[in-house]
Parts: sequence; C-alpha cells; structure tokens
Amino acid sequence: MTSLNHLFTNQRTGNHSAQAVSRTDFQRDFDRIIFSSAFRRLQNKTQVFPLPGSVFVHNRLTHSLEVSSVGRSLGSLAGEFISDNFSSVLHENSKQFYQHQLSNVIAAACLCHDVGNPAFGHSGEDAIASYFEKNESDLKQKFNEKEWADLINFEGNANGIRVLTNQQTGKDLGGTQLTFTTLASIAKYPCEAVAKKKGFINRKKFGFFQTEKDTFQEIAKSVGILEENSEPLIFKRHPFVWLVEAADDICYNIIDMEDAHRLGIVSTSDCENLFFDLIKSENPNTKRVEDKLTLITNANERISYLRAKVINALINHSLHLFKTNFNDILNGNLNESLLDIYKNKNPSLQEIESFSIEKIYNHKAVIEIENAGYNVMYELLHHFIPSILKPKEAQKSYDKMALKLLPKQFVYDKGTDYEKVMGVLDFVSGMTDNFATDLYRKIKGIDIGMTM
Repeated sequence: MTSLNHLFTNQRTGNHSAQAVSRTDFQRDFDRIIFSSAFRRLQNKTQVFPLPGSVFVHNRLTHSLEVSSVGRSLGSLAGEFISDNFSSVLHENSKQFYQHQLSNVIAAACLCHDVGNPAFGHSGEDAIASYFEKNESDLKQKFNEKEWADLINFEGNANGIRVLTNQQTGKDLGGTQLTFTTLASIAKYPCEAVAKKKGFINRKKFGFFQTEKDTFQEIAKSVGILEENSEPLIFKRHPFVWLVEAADDICYNIIDMEDAHRLGIVSTSDCENLFFDLIKSENPNTKRVEDKLTLITNANERISYLRAKVINALINHSLHLFKTNFNDILNGNLNESLLDIYKNKNPSLQEIESFSIEKIYNHKAVIEIENAGYNVMYELLHHFIPSILKPKEAQKSYDKMALKLLPKQFVYDKGTDYEKVMGVLDFVSGMTDNFATDLYRKIKGIDIGMTM
C-alpha cells in the first residue's frame, strides 16, 4: 500500500520548481489547461452528436468543463473523508492537501482527461489504429514490437499524456508542465500497449506511448503508483483516478441523454421517467422533486432539473463506494469502476445505459458522423505517413509538397521512423472536426481556392 503522504507532489514536467505565487501549484495546473491550445480545440471536437447548427449540444470542451465541476465536488468530499479518517497517519502538509487541494487536482485532471482524443470521437481513434493495421505489410518492419503495438492500438488516453508532456520542436521542455499529481490522476490504464488485456481495469487499454514511457515512470515513482510488472511495464492505478473516472462516467451517462432530448431523439416522457426512476432508487421519498416539477412546465427545464438531481445522487453514491472500497483502491486491488459497481446493483442505471445504446449511440446521425470521421482521418494519415517515412533523397516532389502542410513543431527530422510518425499523429489527432474536414476536402481537390 502506498502511504497517503506520498500520493501527491508539486513536481512538474520539465523540471520546473514550485513558485511562491498567489495560486497553489494545483490551481496553476487548472489555469494552464484552461489557457492551452489543446484544451481550446476541444470546443470543435465531437462528443456524441455532430454539431447540429442552432440546437446546442455538448462538445468535448463543454463536457470536460462539466466533468471538472463534478470532479471538484468529488475531490472535496473525498479529501474531507481522508483527512477526517486518517488524521493520525497524515503529515501536516498532507492534511492541508486533502482538506484544500485534492479538489483542485481532481478538477484539473477532469478538465484535461479528453485532450488526447482525436476529432470525430472514437471513430477517429479507430481510423488511426486501422490505418496501420491495413498497411501492415508496408509499415510493420519499420518499427519494433512495442512501437507497432502503440500504432495499431492508438489510444486517446495515452495520447493525452503525450499532448500534456511532450516537447514539440521549438517549444519548451515538459509540454504543458503540469504537476505529476494531476497527470497521474488521468492515467486510467497505466501500462504500455503490449500489456493491454481485457478483464483488468488497469489494462483494458493502455496509458502511455513508448515516447512517454520514461516520463510516466518518473511520474509513477514521484506519486507512489504501485508497479505491477516491469516487463512489460504495468502499474496499478493511482487512487485519484477513480474519482476522475467517476466524474466522467456520471456526466456522459446522463448528459448524453439530455442532449438527445434537446435534439428530439428521446421523448420528454422517456427521459423524465428514466431520470425519475434513478432518483427514486436513491431516495424513495420523492415528494420534494414531484412538487418542484409541478412548477416547471418547460420540457427542457424539467429535464435539466432532473438531470441535476440525478448527478447529485450519483456523486453521493460514488463517494460512498469510494469510501467503502478505499483500502482496495489504495492497494490497487479494485478491478471495477465505481459507476460499474453501482450499475450492477441498480436496474435504473442499467436501463439508462441500455436505452442510450439503442436510441442514442446507434442513431443515424451518430453513425453517419462516425463513418465520415473515420474516412477523413484515415485519408489524412495516408497523405502524410508514406511521405514522412521516405528518406529525404527518395522523396518525390509530391512527398515534399505533402510534408509542407505539416507545421514545424510536428516535424522530427532527426528522429526515428517511430518518432516521425508520432509527429504526424500529433498533428492529425489534434485537429478539430472542422479543420480535419476542411483539410481533407482541400487535399482531395473537393474544395479548391485560397483560404486563410
């Protein structure tokens, strides 16, 4: 078990020391993320639904802001629990951290939990992975086993660590220069790609590319992440990860339903009944909720009110499960997310999930954007990857023209083939939906003309 006194540090990537300023180190993390270009680009990345014009639905940025709000609440309540129940083993600075700063860590981690996700949601991830799978005969021999595993299993979570820590060409060391504590809190799958394995919560996917392996080991050592295996490298989850994951799960389970209602995909009665049943499963005395609903006649406002009550109920139950399973969380022995534990015992939450899969995630508009996004991302990679892998003396004029479209910070001329490809992936995965679509149309000759 890692000591509660060693789960946090103000050490940052890039070896930047702590500064005596008005904000704490963890508040500075939050602010750095807010002002980063990677976070700003989330405003035009698909959450579930394509941006539908006049009807507002969530994108990755608004989703992340809401997850951060839920995460702050969870962090505050969890910090209070830890400081109250383990005061005898906590150092004075640790008491201060759990009482006043854990909420800032979880809020910051939630804010940046999606920065590694490419355009077009999970279909963007699939397009990147399948590009390498489909071109295995031409490409595989250029990479070692672990590098190839990174590419054919491309993962937004691992990419998030890269986005936040990688030094791009011409830029400062340490990327966004966040604290190791915040970075550890987003590492849901702290293993390398060759170690991913279903059935293990920390290995369902993977959490860092080979380029960030050393950085992640430094993070793990600094905040006491337990090592499960050295070859391949596998760690247990950091305890704070469960809070970040719960905040994300709470939001996307509920907010996607609210968006679907606003778009007319889900009826008001269906949405109300699903939310009300979940509220009732937590507290059978629903008179106060029913009385409030009699005063609200606007359909969207009724759903917003019920959504708020549902999120509050899920926050409270997630905290209860965090407390109940705290020893297993500290030891790295819990193998189920907090929301999954709850879902297994709550038919109302199961019903929301199955309804969402049937009515929302398989809706025609969602499937169409996933198909379009897959093709756009695949073709963009096909435009750059073959050219970047050719030796300079073998590059034709069309290769050189293609590579001129790569911004200089993503070009690693002196790197290995793997590092060169990762630069292309940095560029393509960082694109917004609109930018990726516009560039695709231009290089395919669909749109011709000068735009700035």
